[in-house]
Amino acid sequence: MSDRTEPTERDGTGTGAAARGERGSGERVAALRPVYQADLAAGVDRFFEPRRADCPWCGSDRLTTRLRTTDLLQHKPGRFVLDRCEGCGHIFQNPRLGAAGLEFYYRDFYDGLGEKKLGDTFGGRTGMYRGRAESMLPHDAAPKTWLDVGTGHGHFCEVAKEVLPGTVFDGLDFTDGVELAAREGRVEHGYRGAFPDLASELTARYDVVSMFHYLEHSTDPDRELRAAREAVRPGGHLLVEVPDPESRYARLLGRWWLPWLQPQHLHLVPVANLRERLADLGFTVVAEQHAEPHDPVDLLAAVWLALDHAAPPEDAPWLPERPSAPRRALRAALFLAGVPALIAATLLDRFAVRPLSHRLGVSNAYRIVARRD
Repeated sequence: MSDRTEPTERDGTGTGAAARGERGSGERVAALRPVYQADLAAGVDRFFEPRRADCPWCGSDRLTTRLRTTDLLQHKPGRFVLDRCEGCGHIFQNPRLGAAGLEFYYRDFYDGLGEKKLGDTFGGRTGMYRGRAESMLPHDAAPKTWLDVGTGHGHFCEVAKEVLPGTVFDGLDFTDGVELAAREGRVEHGYRGAFPDLASELTARYDVVSMFHYLEHSTDPDRELRAAREAVRPGGHLLVEVPDPESRYARLLGRWWLPWLQPQHLHLVPVANLRERLADLGFTVVAEQHAEPHDPVDLLAAVWLALDHAAPPEDAPWLPERPSAPRRALRAALFLAGVPALIAATLLDRFAVRPLSHRLGVSNAYRIVARRD
């Protein structure tokens, strides 16, 4: 998953600069609108592969529909279905997006129009990144080499260097963000491409390979785990963090649970399944964490997504035309009215739920540290 950023103008402040930014954004949207409208002219069905009748994790044909939803973040056209395997509990997008669909729905999320917003979000998560690096200390207090798969712009590696100053951090990603991370010195070396395709040249090179909220985006999680086994040296460690589909919030909040993140999240793996698959690949799980990787944003995100869904949409190139001034004013008014609910949700997330997240069974992620035997 990429966490790309872009340079920003620094030649003005105040309302003048804001107005110029709004005009610039509007011009970019207008320039992209013909491209998106051409993409959508043939409909969105072509973006999906045929629906599969069996579980991609265990092969069982006992499938039930877990969730039907839309794109609640970008509001691009399309409907998405998550199926659950009654045999092993694996949840997966079905029908799954194909290559053209993944390109369409990822476009302007981490890069392009969404680049600065997502970059600012990822760049400001220092505490979370530090916690991820510290989770390795009980198992290897001084790894020499570390590969972060799905590194984006390398913000985790930049923070992790403070925790592990003697460690050399490399990054891997399929976007050009990893090249920027190398130029900025956040990673020593940046590999651009698909991890399974690059694994053979990384054989047994790393003391630690990390995958933070990466596996759920992959089209074939098993292939990614096999690539990790190849890159980790014997005695080294694999560090995986993913959304927890068994969180009670997944059921309580329904489609408003942020970690469903449709249409990007293709696979949501129960922790027992991941432990079993790692054992099959020759790993021993040495730590399993639920409270530590929990990100206290579930209620806030649910309120935000509901407000955003109810409000008229922001201007975007996948809309046929720009929303009118009255509709833009209505959107602003609705979010202003929702401020008390957003504040209340934030307080509940951080101060009421977070200390009890694991005990209540609402942790939205889990983290596994596994040693390659």
